[in-house]
Amino acid sequence: MLQVMKNPFTEEQIKLLNQLLPNLTEAQQIWLSGYFSGALQIKEYSTPSGNIAVQEASVAETKVITKEVTILYGSQTGNGQGLAERLTKKLQDEEYQVTISSMGDFKHRDLLKIKNLLLIVSTHGEGDPPDNAIQFHEFLHGKRAPKLEDLQYSILSLGDSSYEFFCQTGKDFDKRLQELGAKQLTPRVDCDLDFDEPAAEWFTRVLFKLNEQQESASASTSQSISQSVSSEQTEYSRINPFKAEILENLNLNGRGSNKETRHLELSLEGSNFHFEAGDSLGIYPENDPELVDALIAEMEWNPEDPVPVNKQGVFRSLREALISDFEITVLTKPLMKKIAELTSNAELEKLVDQKEWLDDYIDGRDLLDLVKEFSLSQIDPKEFVGTLRKIPARLYSIASSLRAAPDEVHVTIGTVRYEAHGRSRLGVCSGEFALRLEEGDTVPVYIQRNDNFKLPENPDTPIIMIGPGTGIAPFRSFMQEREEIEAKGKTWLFFGEQHYRTDFLYQVEWQQWLKEGVLTKMDVAFSRDTDEKVYVQHKMLEKSKEIYEWLEDGAVIYVCGDEKHMAADVQNTLIKIIEEEGGLSVEEATDYLANLQQQKRYQRDVY
Repeated sequence: MLQVMKNPFTEEQIKLLNQLLPNLTEAQQIWLSGYFSGALQIKEYSTPSGNIAVQEASVAETKVITKEVTILYGSQTGNGQGLAERLTKKLQDEEYQVTISSMGDFKHRDLLKIKNLLLIVSTHGEGDPPDNAIQFHEFLHGKRAPKLEDLQYSILSLGDSSYEFFCQTGKDFDKRLQELGAKQLTPRVDCDLDFDEPAAEWFTRVLFKLNEQQESASASTSQSISQSVSSEQTEYSRINPFKAEILENLNLNGRGSNKETRHLELSLEGSNFHFEAGDSLGIYPENDPELVDALIAEMEWNPEDPVPVNKQGVFRSLREALISDFEITVLTKPLMKKIAELTSNAELEKLVDQKEWLDDYIDGRDLLDLVKEFSLSQIDPKEFVGTLRKIPARLYSIASSLRAAPDEVHVTIGTVRYEAHGRSRLGVCSGEFALRLEEGDTVPVYIQRNDNFKLPENPDTPIIMIGPGTGIAPFRSFMQEREEIEAKGKTWLFFGEQHYRTDFLYQVEWQQWLKEGVLTKMDVAFSRDTDEKVYVQHKMLEKSKEIYEWLEDGAVIYVCGDEKHMAADVQNTLIKIIEEEGGLSVEEATDYLANLQQQKRYQRDVY
């Protein structure tokens, strides 16, 4: 119950306050108000008699600000969840009562009970919400969404500016919440792949605003919050990666294959990392030094010139910074426009405003292409690197179980090589492992949790795994884990590649698991071994009846691999199987699959 206090000041104190208060700015008054109890309101700073009047506040007049905050995250790879957990800890340190939940687990009817809502959401594919945010997104944009005039919110949106619909899901939520009457606590922040600094700044603004509403914020508090958010804890993490030694680096493909798939085993000894089957390993790569040297030569720069690499004032030589810190192999629309602004190239300035030209130009080109084709050699290197984003970590599904291989982590990386615009191209991370990193070298890594791709808690639950190409990686960890815990549930693998003889990844292991009964069934599709191309979805249709029986028996189905083509084809195939075997309409079959997803019985790790 709210208590009403009488004037607690002595006459001497009132005299001092009367001298001080009229000379304070509004910001200073807000700062000072943090020292007063929320049950007392300064209604007038002076009276006709010249005395301060600290009036009693009635219950009706006093605005009660709740210290309850709800954080909802929509995350495909785990970045959003990690940020949500960090923010939760910061808020709890400030004595807020925090409810944190995946959007997929959040009960929609509870939305009306919330006063302070913080959303952290990524954008997936071509402007789509991540899997665990789909239903919340649909609810909020549907007819049943309630009016939310009593809600205040803020949004941290994660995305990739190389995609056309950058941070679209966050923008969708922001627009819709305002349409429903909610008020912004702080403006939405849209983050690119190097999201750590803007996320930290968003943390700071949100915390300051909430504290300000509690009448307990101060400039010093805000400063300490900013410092604590920006400086990550000393344990190894995304911000402070562990230097993992390469124990093994070998090519899984046989002689004659037109593919190169690296199997990597890294030592985690001393990292104190813990992970579960289904999690990912983040690896920070370096750019190819030959590409960096070509870029520096084209720009006529001195490779030893110092340039800033972060907002904290750290400088490195230009060559070192371009190798280790900045992305130079991907062109994005924001980057093109920033560079055009730095130049006096009238043609480039005109072209970057033409969407069709820009969409076509950035496809398959890098910074070296840009500076060569437009002769951009008159840009100061400090200004140039100021336009670049940090090299993002590459996430790879972990291909080993910690129980089976303690102090190690295994990953499966397909080497990316292609020709484009008259030059040979090489994937940044995959190329580094294929050409420059050997056993004994170290690479900076961290563990990325992925709660959206986990084995069922009950080891007796049957599972169906669909993983063409390198999408097989997490299922290797699944099998190792289930073998270690002696799980009894049935397991079924669908795997696809080009050729049986050269491209059957981890073939001996799968056949051994099949022999021992750890793997119950295996169906493989090798698309180039027959006149007609056969993919995993064709094998699924052949086993349509049995797949549906497994689903009806409670099986969890997992899909890992390429999102644009394979994952969409597999999903359409599943809907067709459910439709035909269940005697359902297309709409009913789609709802059936959506219900499986809501129950976490249809999980995807797609990229």
